[in-house]
Amino acid sequence: MSPPPSKRFPAPPLDTLPDDIRTRLLAVQEKSGFVPNVFLTLAYRPDEFRAFFAYHDALMEKDGGLTKAEREMIVVATSAANQCQYCVIAHGAILRIRAKNPVIADQVAVNYRKADITPRQKAMLDFAMKVSADAQRVSEEDFAALAPHGFSDDDIWDIAAISAFFALSNRLANFTGMKPNEEFYLMGRLPKK
Repeated sequence: MSPPPSKRFPAPPLDTLPDDIRTRLLAVQEKSGFVPNVFLTLAYRPDEFRAFFAYHDALMEKDGGLTKAEREMIVVATSAANQCQYCVIAHGAILRIRAKNPVIADQVAVNYRKADITPRQKAMLDFAMKVSADAQRVSEEDFAALAPHGFSDDDIWDIAAISAFFALSNRLANFTGMKPNEEFYLMGRLPKK
């Protein structure tokens, strides 16, 4: 495992990490072939690592009215607005894989309003962007705009919670100087060999 390029907040050596965190890092490495730098960076603060990934998993790995690809769309669009290179690149890779579409992440990151997505997904991202950048102005009009697209109250909560959670993630990634792993750049762009 190579540590993320943060001199101020270096990743602790693997053998010094608590067992649960070390086990998770090794499981991620086994599955993907590398350890995403977010895991290594957040290992600097073990209690926060646990809380961060517990909430991440509760939001991103659950079943519900949003597909896993739609959840990733929210991350990519809001992270682009927050100028978070790490999350746009890393979650863009996951979006390409989950959507089975090699160009969707680039479209969503640059301008989701012109992306090849459904009107439902555009409404979802409009709401996500408002929560991410201007949450104090969310009103009944915003909920009314989602109603014709069939979003339940739980779906709306998920959209908002993902937007809010990744605002936190974006800020952590930016202040620590977290860089995307090189592996993310090509993931989901080319067919697997």
